[in-house]
Amino acid sequence: MDSPKYWAFLSYSHRDAKWTGWLHRALESYRPPKTLVGTRTARGAVPRRLAPVFRDREELATATDLGSILRQALADSICQIVVCSPAAAKSRWVNEEILAFKRLGREDRIFCLIVDGEPNATDMPGREDEECFPPALRFHLDAEGNLSDRRTEPIAADARPGKDGKTNAKLKLIAGVLAVNFDLLRRREQTRRNRRLVAIATAASAGMVFASGLAAYALIQRRAAERQAETARQTTNFMIDLFRISDPSEARGNSITAREMLDKGAARIDRELATQPAIRATLLDTVGTTYMGLGLYPQARRLMDGALQARQGKDAKDPLALSLLQQHRGDLLMRQAQYEPAEAAYRQAIALQMARPKDDRDNQIELTKSLHGLGTLLAEKGQYAEADHTLHQALTLQHELYGPSHREIATTLKDLARVMDAAGDLNGAIPVMRYAVTMQRELNHNEPDPALAEAINDLALLLEERGTYEESEKLYREALAMKRRVFGEKHPEVAMGLNNLAAALQDEGDLEHAESTYREALLMQRALLGQVHPDVALTLNNLAFVQSDRGNLRDALATEAEALAVYRKLFTGDHPDVARVLNRMGFWQTEIGDYDQADHNLQEALAMRRRLFGASNPEVASSLIHVAILQVALHHYEAALASARGAVDIFTPALSAKHWKTALAASAEAAALAGLGRSDEAEPMLVSSVAILDKDGFAPAQYHRLAQGYLDELRAGRVHLAHTSRTASSR
Repeated sequence: MDSPKYWAFLSYSHRDAKWTGWLHRALESYRPPKTLVGTRTARGAVPRRLAPVFRDREELATATDLGSILRQALADSICQIVVCSPAAAKSRWVNEEILAFKRLGREDRIFCLIVDGEPNATDMPGREDEECFPPALRFHLDAEGNLSDRRTEPIAADARPGKDGKTNAKLKLIAGVLAVNFDLLRRREQTRRNRRLVAIATAASAGMVFASGLAAYALIQRRAAERQAETARQTTNFMIDLFRISDPSEARGNSITAREMLDKGAARIDRELATQPAIRATLLDTVGTTYMGLGLYPQARRLMDGALQARQGKDAKDPLALSLLQQHRGDLLMRQAQYEPAEAAYRQAIALQMARPKDDRDNQIELTKSLHGLGTLLAEKGQYAEADHTLHQALTLQHELYGPSHREIATTLKDLARVMDAAGDLNGAIPVMRYAVTMQRELNHNEPDPALAEAINDLALLLEERGTYEESEKLYREALAMKRRVFGEKHPEVAMGLNNLAAALQDEGDLEHAESTYREALLMQRALLGQVHPDVALTLNNLAFVQSDRGNLRDALATEAEALAVYRKLFTGDHPDVARVLNRMGFWQTEIGDYDQADHNLQEALAMRRRLFGASNPEVASSLIHVAILQVALHHYEAALASARGAVDIFTPALSAKHWKTALAASAEAAALAGLGRSDEAEPMLVSSVAILDKDGFAPAQYHRLAQGYLDELRAGRVHLAHTSRTASSR
């Protein structure tokens, strides 16, 4: 194999990620002796660089099988290197990878790096838990490709203290991979070291000339560090003083809320720190971010804008601090649905972070967060392909920073699954979300954790969307129980867990318990968060849905009007949540025959979505469908035809012609054609739409009934189609 895709495949437990990261870098950065380059060995021609080496597990297809990507990578690898430890010996995946490589007929190309434990400890009574070799390493395969009882003698380099040491262990592995003599590589390494010592000594002599310059540079750096330390000290003291007002002795017996503490802190920043721009900017950003976490977006915006202004002054310029501020501004502006300035903020943060040295680990970590934020924003804008690409950029960098398994990686995988779902790939999204949940469980040892609870909840949401209600409800209950253990009985996260459980009960048809659970969540949220908060509006919105499902459309409209009032107070301009509520209210008003108000709300929602997303976004298509349904009910068939075709034209490239949303739009188009007397064109379109809606398990049953109603009316010979079938809009 002269031109392999991978020189080696690294198999390891995530607990050995640090060792594996070192080994990966050591192998790919190694340069064989020039005298060996091009020489042919049992592995082919010796390369100039031992790269690439396959390391990351990015796809695990099921709980019992290796993913297709891993199998292909194994097939494309000349050798396999197993990082051996007790954790690896117990890892199902490591064992499966070794078996798969052996079944390719390459057992003689498996090499081991011992980093912990004891080889063959299973043969030592009382020390079995120290075993570092997985079973597949210790035994040969039989003729059928299964493990036999014949023992092997694995080829191992030993990096444990007192053994080979890291350098010799590395060289032993490289010698095995290249099929060259170890002593040759070891002597060459010793020669390299000697040359390096001479170079260092020479440089040290010459460096005396630059000593004064270096001293000056060190003085500049020290003064910068002192300024940063002083900023940190004053920031810490300010925050301590801020929270001291919650002490009963300071508060004089009055209870102090988090909001009141923040308000007092913001006033103090304005009053006391006008002449200290660096500290002022840091504190404005910190308090502004806290306001954002409480859902107080206008207050957060005022402080963050003030921080940005303070950072423009020459005494407060700090590229790293500015990049963090822009990242936080991107988060806030996205929540406010100000997508263009949010994107600009994220991209400035990314540009500042990418300009810094790559060995600045803290900065690289923040870069992954900015990329993550930008990817989420692009998904909100409906730019799913670019969102997917950006999240994969974040994921790649996270793998470089953390190895194959980390909380941040699990979070990015979770959000990547949500993007896949939004793009119409629910079947692809679910296994990615399961992988994220599995990773979180392993990292937390299945102990209660907020991030794990959120991942479980998001998996339940996807399963609910697919119609797997029993498993979905089970996961919602697990997430809720976990949140109660972490946060206690009264907490916003517990209230949101109740909200999600109510949605599962609603999907299962238990509408009475769903409504009571929504009301329990709403009561808790209003007590904890006040009347005007995004979580309150969301629960009101969901409560309206269950009221609609119970046949109480007028109650549903009244509740949805409450949600709209909250959103209007939270967001003074255009916002997706405002448009979504208007679109839904217009749909329900169509159902009860309040056509004038329906038209007003649907047109406002459509115009708002066009301003927010542009003319070709799927959100716009969702509005066009409801507009078309109203126009069919009003017998405005020409207008209905134009609206429905507009939705079809958007959904077809974004989702596909066979997606249920495209089929729903096509059914409205066919209804308009039938109303215009073009039944011959309309009937096959309706037959096709009904078939797609019937077959697609993700399509709400109400939409299927709507399309079926259009078809039944057409076949009954009715000239004018009326909107008689009760439906519900998508959440």
